Amino acid sequence: MTFLRAAPTALGLALLGVAFSPTLRADDHDKKTTITFSGPVEIPPVYVTGMRVLPAGTYVFKLVNSSSNRHIVQIFNKEQTKIYATVLAIPNYRLVPEDKTVITFNEGVKNRPEAIRAWFYPGANWGEEFVYPKTKAVELAKVTNNSVLALQADVPVEVAKPEEPTVVAALQQTPIVAIKPTGEAVELAQVIQTTPEVAVAAAPVPAPALLAENKLPVTASSLPLIMLCGLFALGSAFGVRAVRRVVR
Repeated sequence: MTFLRAAPTALGLALLGVAFSPTLRADDHDKKTTITFSGPVEIPPVYVTGMRVLPAGTYVFKLVNSSSNRHIVQIFNKEQTKIYATVLAIPNYRLVPEDKTVITFNEGVKNRPEAIRAWFYPGANWGEEFVYPKTKAVELAKVTNNSVLALQADVPVEVAKPEEPTVVAALQQTPIVAIKPTGEAVELAQVIQTTPEVAVAAAPVPAPALLAENKLPVTASSLPLIMLCGLFALGSAFGVRAVRRVVR
């Protein structure tokens, strides 16, 4: 059901250093990651005017808001003096984290830059799966034959300052759906895992109860009882003999 389960067959998962031969450096603070792309990369909105595609170069990805199940990721220039985009992402959990940064792409659109799909920080149990406008999500879903997250309502695609609080507020409030390859919109839970899986342990099988029997413990030999019975029989014999003498 989750994006991660479908990735091996439906998604061109690209470890950085394969598709675009980039170099990267990751920091723990705010999940900041410095990435160098050797080719153009398409990004989701909201981006600065004219910046739908990142040219080859070095950029900084940083998580700036993760107070809920919606995360806000911002993309900076190398020096972090300019913000190119403020992007909405949904946390997508995975059971086994990687020890390196992983970027995945919506591959398959010919003669066009690859559209970035998700960003996984090294050692983290969740990644950031990016959300596209619905029209774009439908296009990507059909081409890649894989579900793509989509904004259910219209939001500004290009703005002069993507870091403005109004931009962040709009992304945090816009409904989100997942677009299947058929173009059908479904709930997020059918496509990605937004919370960690909790393993349900099987109830332990109770041990069979031990039933106590009402038996007295054996504390002595049965020989005294046998002797007592013998004496009783001998006495009875003498008594019968005495009665016979009286009768005669």
